[in-house]
Amino acid sequence: MGKYWGALFSIALLFSCNENLVKSEFQATKNGAWNKDSIYQFSFSEIDTIQKHHMFITVRNDASFPYNNLFLIAELEFPSGETVKDTLEYEMALPDGTWLGKGYGSIKENKLWYKENIVFPTSGVYNLSLSHAMRRNGSVNGVESLQGVTDVGFEIEKSNQ
Repeated sequence: MGKYWGALFSIALLFSCNENLVKSEFQATKNGAWNKDSIYQFSFSEIDTIQKHHMFITVRNDASFPYNNLFLIAELEFPSGETVKDTLEYEMALPDGTWLGKGYGSIKENKLWYKENIVFPTSGVYNLSLSHAMRRNGSVNGVESLQGVTDVGFEIEKSNQ
């Protein structure tokens, strides 16, 4: 009986792996909330300089996330010192309140497109910085503490193009 469960687990693990995945990293927020002054920073290197890649921002949220969209500021710094800064908007829920993303239970993981078919032109260390840019309607000041965001991260996958 134990061999049966071991074999079943091994097969499930094999099929759940993404063979195109190059890098993946997460950082937990403090107490399930993303402070407006918290900038999550990630560094990566040893990326194929010829292969095209897809970059994703990954956000895990729970049911206490009070919005249906998410505004982020992403800054990608290349080894040359060049920096690309983007303001991004992502839909996190359908109009009826149904959460997007994958997961069972109260936590949903959202894999959000960031860069498609990007080539990392030189070897060296790349730095990615992520901060939220959420504001309430009619308010100039940002949301101090964005409730419901449990983890922030990124993924890089090989493109098939």
